[in-house]
Amino acid sequence: MAMLARHSLVWLTDAGWQEAQNSAPQDCREIIAAWKRTDWPAIARRHDPEATQEQACLGIALPPDSVDGSKKRIPVRVSRSSIRKSDAPPALDAVLAAAPPDWREPLAALDANARAAGICLRVYGSLALQAFTGQAYLTKASDIDLLFAPHSVASLSRGLELLRTYAGSLPLDGEILFPAGQAVAWKEWDRAQTSGGGCRVLVKEMQAVRLRSLDELLSLLETAPWPA
Repeated sequence: MAMLARHSLVWLTDAGWQEAQNSAPQDCREIIAAWKRTDWPAIARRHDPEATQEQACLGIALPPDSVDGSKKRIPVRVSRSSIRKSDAPPALDAVLAAAPPDWREPLAALDANARAAGICLRVYGSLALQAFTGQAYLTKASDIDLLFAPHSVASLSRGLELLRTYAGSLPLDGEILFPAGQAVAWKEWDRAQTSGGGCRVLVKEMQAVRLRSLDELLSLLETAPWPA
């Protein structure tokens, strides 16, 4: 199985869920058992330094606590052979029904404009979790975490333009995903691009987090573009 990308949805075999329970803190094991019973996916996260290449590092995120708003995140590890299937984060149009009513119209317009530009916006975080579990993950303070993978420098520019435009009416956040899985917060990229002069940005990869220059990342789009 190919290396999972961050934010991928991951469904496990029975053996995989047992591994997940065994790797989790004792007080989280019943939560994991309940997650298995609903057949909800876990989420791929950055590889732990001590994990082997035969292991996948995943997480389960619970809805905010109804009293204090705290968010519980359960990290687990399983054998890669215990993954039943995996999928990319859902496309924006697939989760619109789970969004608050005042978000739906502008989100649908953003999605339509992105598709017209050849860009598929995907969703992770609270909105995606609310969509596939039906539980209340979104709060008044929630952001909309969007992921887009530009296939060229022009596609990157157009995607950023759309995000900037709709960020005026929606709490947009999220990442740009480059061809080899390097992810950069789009707001950080936008600030760095405005500053100019060889700025570097924080890049999240499956194995590490590092600083890289804008020019270095742009060259990835020029030399290893995504398939059209």
